[in-house]
Amino acid sequence: MPSSADRAEELYEAINQLIRVHQFRDRDCICHHDVSVAQCYALETLVKRGPLRLQALAAEMYLDKSTTSRVVDSLLRKKYVLKVTDPSDQRAIQLSLTPAGEELYKTIRQDLVSEETSMIKDLPPEIVDGALTLIRQLTVAARARLGS
Repeated sequence: MPSSADRAEELYEAINQLIRVHQFRDRDCICHHDVSVAQCYALETLVKRGPLRLQALAAEMYLDKSTTSRVVDSLLRKKYVLKVTDPSDQRAIQLSLTPAGEELYKTIRQDLVSEETSMIKDLPPEIVDGALTLIRQLTVAARARLGS
């Protein structure tokens, strides 16, 4: 029976390969919509969380503020994001999606979910359910480690 270290090594390799394939797949799928993967993640974060200040967006994306600022600047130029006054502090600015930004994100998400659908269509439901449970638990554990 494999040791915990052996299993951890196998898990690392499996996740590493999955992430690499997904990153390339995402890049190819997303970039033909005229946004980068990072820009798409920013759109997604604003869809899910609503308007955010730059610092909060950076924290959600696990990026530093200057990198997030460059991502946002390009989205502002493309008219997918706009700056709005923060209702809780009139001196502060929040980032909000434009209707075009929201529509673009929906289109990209539909494309990616269609690909996921084709990848899992022949797998038994219990395998997919187990994979979802594992991925969610690993995500919680990884976030907890980042927070500490």
